[in-house]
Amino acid sequence: MVREVVAQLVRREGIYVDGTLGGGGHSLAILQALRDRGFENHSFLIGIDQDSFAIEEAAKKLASFREKAALVQGNFRDVVSIVNGIRTRELDRMPVAGMLLDLGVSSFQIDTPQRGFSYLRRGPLDMRMRPQDGLSAADIVNGFEERELADIFFRFGEEHKSRRIARAICARRIERGDITDTEELAAVVRSIVRGSDQQVKSLARVFQALRIAVNDELGALEDVLRDGVGMLGPKGRMGVISYHSLEDRMVKRFFRKIATDDWGPKGVGMKEPLRRAEFRVVTGKPEIAADDEVRENPRARSAKLRVVEKKEQSGG
Repeated sequence: MVREVVAQLVRREGIYVDGTLGGGGHSLAILQALRDRGFENHSFLIGIDQDSFAIEEAAKKLASFREKAALVQGNFRDVVSIVNGIRTRELDRMPVAGMLLDLGVSSFQIDTPQRGFSYLRRGPLDMRMRPQDGLSAADIVNGFEERELADIFFRFGEEHKSRRIARAICARRIERGDITDTEELAAVVRSIVRGSDQQVKSLARVFQALRIAVNDELGALEDVLRDGVGMLGPKGRMGVISYHSLEDRMVKRFFRKIATDDWGPKGVGMKEPLRRAEFRVVTGKPEIAADDEVRENPRARSAKLRVVEKKEQSGG
């Protein structure tokens, strides 16, 4: 959704934060738009990604803007410390004009079997955004109890057969030992879910749920939403692209909350709100990818872009 992102976010000079750098496509488009619209001299881009390979690849793509960008390996939940660590005396005078979060897994990660993100390709059951960090998907699948697994599949994947799948995983561990790769896990799911269409949906949900649990994605999203909007300058915008309902609901509710005046407890008549909202929701309905983009990239079909803007004056 490059066109939509540029149209919504690139509107003035300042610091732009791409919290999910990936291959650098969005960052490149933002930098090009800043140049083309005459904002380049007083603007700067900070790209963040957990994946060191993404940083390396994006650096190649953004080479022509080397003086106007800084790329940092890290988690976007630490956006405040990352941005403050980059800011120089010159950048301190620049407001944060735009922040982008493109949630989910990059195409490169999905298409790399060694990362273990996809049930379509055989690979180790890993799913960590930073392979050296924390528990892997294999640690969860082979170490968690049945109830814990079922809870993960239901909460983070909204999988209705979560209990049966969790029970089958535990039985498989007893019978044949640990589940070590993506094909083995996919086989267990297929043994429970009948019908090819339903199997695909359940596989996607189970793998999504494990990925979210491994990387604490919803916790990180909660942190970056709260801290990210707090960094925006007047008229600054945050845009979030989500790909599944859990993330989209979180973003929608958060944006609605910060864009609503606080009238205090219900039943108490007040002439003025206790607090005026400092933000406004720009996208009443989420923007979706255009047909031509979906044809070129089918993964864009489920993408939804929501945007919020900080008002020019507090309480204004």
